[in-house]
Amino acid sequence: MAERLSGKVAIVTGGAHGIGRAIAERFGAEGATVVVSDINAEGAEAVARGIEGAGGKAIAVPTDVSQKASVDHLYDETLERFGTVDVVVNSAGLVNTERHFLEGDEAWWDAIHGVNLKGTFLSGLRAANFMARHGGGVIINVSSGGATRAHRGNAAYDATKGGVEALTRAMAVDLAPYGIRVNALIPGSINTSGMTPETKQERGKAIPMGRVGEPEDMTGAAVFLASDDAGYVTGQMVAVDGGILAAMRSPAADIFPLSKYPDVSRQDGEPARRQERNG
Repeated sequence: MAERLSGKVAIVTGGAHGIGRAIAERFGAEGATVVVSDINAEGAEAVARGIEGAGGKAIAVPTDVSQKASVDHLYDETLERFGTVDVVVNSAGLVNTERHFLEGDEAWWDAIHGVNLKGTFLSGLRAANFMARHGGGVIINVSSGGATRAHRGNAAYDATKGGVEALTRAMAVDLAPYGIRVNALIPGSINTSGMTPETKQERGKAIPMGRVGEPEDMTGAAVFLASDDAGYVTGQMVAVDGGILAAMRSPAADIFPLSKYPDVSRQDGEPARRQERNG
């Protein structure tokens, strides 16, 4: 590695698994001191140990990004240990959120917004307040194709990701005069939970590049946005999706098929699943 992040301290939320883990490990290989933040304390510790075992420097800080006190603890611990925060990747998010809109409720909506959107705000706000007073820095949020193209059965999730992109633009405009760059990554269909070979092959058919992405596919763009090479880049949404957003069809449409839609013809208060129709 070129160690393009040498000397920088980076916080990665959601760093115990998936995209967050891959970015944390790549940042460590690029010379950054990495603070691995996740609600899964054991997982965060394992990632931090792995970074150190590969010759990097890392610590783990368990964090619930939906709670201000927990986010404050994350930043307090980081600043106490290292004295600065140069890069923040807000990767924490709930992803297994499928529910048809007609079956939604307030608890479902609030839980997803609490992590995906409020968590991005709380972490970004704390980072920005430090960075604005200490010479600037980089904030990278994580969005989704659902911010601009609807997933079936994911109204709450898509709403949070639309909010993340709007928040990213607003943060970039407000924070640019203070030397803070704010951008977002847009993952495509990424194999974060161990897809079977058959699932990967099937979903890959809808992707222009012919395959699903792996978490490591996200890391090059993250390093670029965090590095001085992106010194004049802010307010941008960088899609790392194999061409999904440029095409007409997303593999996510097949994750929540019409057969999962509620049948509103029933009047017993418990919607039945409708049957998928041909044509």
